[in-house]
Amino acid sequence: MEYFLQTQAWADTLSSLGRTIHQQSGPGWSFLAVEEKNAAGKVLYAPYGPVASSAAAFDAALAALVETARSIGAVFVRIEPVSAGLEPASAAAELRRRGLRPAPVNQQPELTWIVDLDRDFKEVLAEMKPVNRNLYRNIHKKGVTFRTSQDPEEIGILLNFLHMTARRNGFKPQSDEYLTQVATSLMPAGAATLFVAELHGEPIAAALAYDSADTRTYAHAALDDTHRKLSAGIPLLVTLMADAKDRGLKHIDLWGVAPENAPDHKWAGFTAFKKSFGGYEVAYPGTWDLPVKKLRYSAYQLTRQLRDRIISLRAALRARKTT
Repeated sequence: MEYFLQTQAWADTLSSLGRTIHQQSGPGWSFLAVEEKNAAGKVLYAPYGPVASSAAAFDAALAALVETARSIGAVFVRIEPVSAGLEPASAAAELRRRGLRPAPVNQQPELTWIVDLDRDFKEVLAEMKPVNRNLYRNIHKKGVTFRTSQDPEEIGILLNFLHMTARRNGFKPQSDEYLTQVATSLMPAGAATLFVAELHGEPIAAALAYDSADTRTYAHAALDDTHRKLSAGIPLLVTLMADAKDRGLKHIDLWGVAPENAPDHKWAGFTAFKKSFGGYEVAYPGTWDLPVKKLRYSAYQLTRQLRDRIISLRAALRARKTT
């Protein structure tokens, strides 16, 4: 699989957002890394990277990342080696052996849900829950149609529905300015597509997908509360999958699921929905840090630990007062 966050299209998008990026490649390896800042100082972050074909290639990529970090004064390198030539069962041990440490939090999903498209689409449909197949095949009888767009001006359809969902569920979506710029960069280049469900010509749901060379990533989706009973989001996603199959893509990445028995996880509410389309879970090594300025990184970690301990103590005190 080619991960979208390591593509040239995403590099161009980050640049359009004013971010400073670094790209390098060598025999069997490559990376796209972006400069970020946190409490420690400057960080060089490679989202779902670096990409490497073997352990030796991964070491070469890591060395290049460290060299780049030193040249820009970064305190540490942050990586997510989902495709680094390491055996999944021993990845954590291999990363620790190289001096990496688990990051305080995972920046990208550590678990995701993949549906393979490299087969007859009837087989893909057969693995879905019956209600999903039936809605896809029959929702047109209720006046619902689907269309695609690569016109950035239409991103407002999705933004409107995201605002509705945010108000209903009490979460903060990414800013309109951010998603508008992402659409402006990716949609004309063919790297992002907006899917719209319409009832008698009026939008009732929308989803934005990103494409790499072989994988479509289900990135953002929302619907109009007024028409929730139609469940248009289900056939909209199946349409997105069928379109990806028609374009010759091999995988759908449904982007993040909760672990088993984790009802409080931030993706718990979406996990059952995603799993209802068939497919399988993929576990990644997670987010890891490689200190470049070791004393400063250690101070950063200590400060975080003290802050987390204080937050836990305050929460415990509040809980005692309410019992």
